[in-house]
Amino acid sequence: MDREALAVFLRRRREQLQPGDVGLSAGVRRRAPGLRREEVAQLALMSTDYYTRLEQQRGPQPSTQMLSSLARALRITADERDYLYRAAGHAVPDRITPSDHVAPALQRVFDRLHDTPALIISTLGETLVQNALAAALLGDNVGAAGLERYEPYRWFMRPEQTRAHYPSEDHARNSRAQVAGLRAAYGAMGPDSQAGMLVAELSRRSEEFRELWERHEVAQRFADHKTLIHPEVGPIEVDCQVLFTEDRGQALLVLTAAPRSEDEEKIRLLGVLGAQRFGVDERVRKV
Repeated sequence: MDREALAVFLRRRREQLQPGDVGLSAGVRRRAPGLRREEVAQLALMSTDYYTRLEQQRGPQPSTQMLSSLARALRITADERDYLYRAAGHAVPDRITPSDHVAPALQRVFDRLHDTPALIISTLGETLVQNALAAALLGDNVGAAGLERYEPYRWFMRPEQTRAHYPSEDHARNSRAQVAGLRAAYGAMGPDSQAGMLVAELSRRSEEFRELWERHEVAQRFADHKTLIHPEVGPIEVDCQVLFTEDRGQALLVLTAAPRSEDEEKIRLLGVLGAQRFGVDERVRKV
């Protein structure tokens, strides 16, 4: 671990960011350039004291999970992320396999979406970041462990939770879409990848999945008109629009309702009531 290199890199990246770059208000007049330490700590879901010690070359070696959170908070590129890991004394993450490092371009767009549900997912359906409205509408899926990270796994293995967000008449169509999307990822990543592991596990445990997998349907389908169900405000009709990274490894999903519609009022109601009422973890609102 190169404490000096790590400390200087963190400080320089913090100073280069402005509050508006990460979706924060500039607030009162600032005496120093860039973000404050407490703001970076808030974005990275760590204590201000811990982050301060890293910048002062006094902190313990951060874990890979902590580095991933710092990389996301500081909106750094993949090359800068690799440098961060090396300075902290860790192996560089493999860029060939899916990564939880959010593409900075998608993150910048996401940071500006406050009045409508939005989330960024990986090619395997892992929720990387989501705003409070998305968490209130779809559940808090950021930071799930193991195979629970992936939406296809939750759809087939935790149907009582995942499918409750959709009308029963849409379940069959969504099942096919989940499998078709996983088939596309499997084709791109190969049988020895995380996609292959996910396919093997679902094939072993879900008869529904096995039957749909044998159809060999392939599609990446996100843009859609759909109905989502919330236990408090009821069904909400939304249009789902998607923005991909260049390699299509990550996608920003934005859910919008028709202007001046009852559905738009329901989304506004979710924001007024607050994410905390629906069991949304505080960290979701700090991404």
